Amino acid sequence: MPEASETVMAFDFGEKRVGVAIGETLLGQARPLETIAESANERRFAAIDRLIAAWHPQRLLVGLPAHADRDAPHEFAARCERFARQLAGRYRLPVDMADERYSSCVAEERIHGDKRKQKARLDAEAAAVILQSWFDQQHAAASSRH
Repeated sequence: MPEASETVMAFDFGEKRVGVAIGETLLGQARPLETIAESANERRFAAIDRLIAAWHPQRLLVGLPAHADRDAPHEFAARCERFARQLAGRYRLPVDMADERYSSCVAEERIHGDKRKQKARLDAEAAAVILQSWFDQQHAAASSRH
């Protein structure tokens, strides 16, 4: 965990939607921010530009899909890594990758009501799950060093 507090913006990348969450390392609490429902790269990055300008994160985090039952790379992992490289190049911020296994399942458990109506909220919630897991891992690593 960084010594100074950082604002971290997390992304649950998808072809049709990108879930976005925000949090502070000092508090270690993630919260869903919004879902960008744009499949066109230009419009997707215009929405991300707006969020970066509004929140001024010092670090970005992208969920990296992995298979639950095997070590082989997930089919979508390369696309997420490409998205992470695009973020790093465009915003000149550190970008970390985080295991996103089960994030959608946990997000679905958190959302009540009609899942079809909550689909947009689900992606942002999944981004918050990814970020919260990252915060928890950073905190555990920092605690074990002290």
